[in-house]
Formats: sequence, structure tokens, C-alpha cells
Amino acid sequence: MTDPYNSTSIRPATASLTDAMVTTALELPGHRITRNIGLVRGITVRSRSIIGNFFGGLQTILGGNITIYTELCEQARQETYRDMVQHARLLGANAIIAVRYDATELMSGLTEVLCYGTAVVVEPHNG
Repeated sequence: MTDPYNSTSIRPATASLTDAMVTTALELPGHRITRNIGLVRGITVRSRSIIGNFFGGLQTILGGNITIYTELCEQARQETYRDMVQHARLLGANAIIAVRYDATELMSGLTEVLCYGTAVVVEPHNG
């Protein structure tokens, strides 16, 4: 099976891509963009288990934060973020700008979570 995230050639990263180099903004403060690599993404499709639905239903009756679903959502976001960063590293990026999340219910109980942004190469501003 081919890697759906690797649509272009792999380039070695010019610098380490850390969480500090990922932003929802359109620029990275203190840096200038020297190359736009393009769209990177992470995607996961999640379903709720019967047990999760049962406990989630109980929490719904009691009201408040439905922690079992909160945890499921957070796990999905973490997975997609990790996959997006990995995709950017494979393409040689050292930063990701304009990061966004999106979720779509594919069918009852089945949700797609997508994390995407623009992979770039940046360098620090001089002075």
C-alpha cells in the first residue's frame, strides 16, 4: 500500500520541526518564510464503541462534561496532529503555518478528524 501523504519527493528536513514551529497564524513570529512546500495533513476515522456509548449515555443523563467523548476527541486530534507533523517532516519542512482542524460525521457513530496546514521552510529574522 502506498503512502497517501507522500505525493511528492521526500526531502531531508533543514531543521528540527518542533511544536513551537507549528502555528494557526499565517506567519511565525521572529522568522521569515523562505519556501512554501504546500499542504500537509493528518487524518483519522474514529467510531464510538458500544461500551463508550453506554457510559457516554449515562453521563448525558447526569449532565456536564461527557468525559468519555472528550477523551475520544482529544485522542483523535492528537493522532491527526502527529500525522500532519510527520507529513511535513517527510517533505523537508521546519515549520507549519495556518493549522486547522476539521471533523465530519461520515455516518452515525463514525467521524473523520482532519488536521491540516501549510508546510514551510523558515529562517530566523536577522537582528
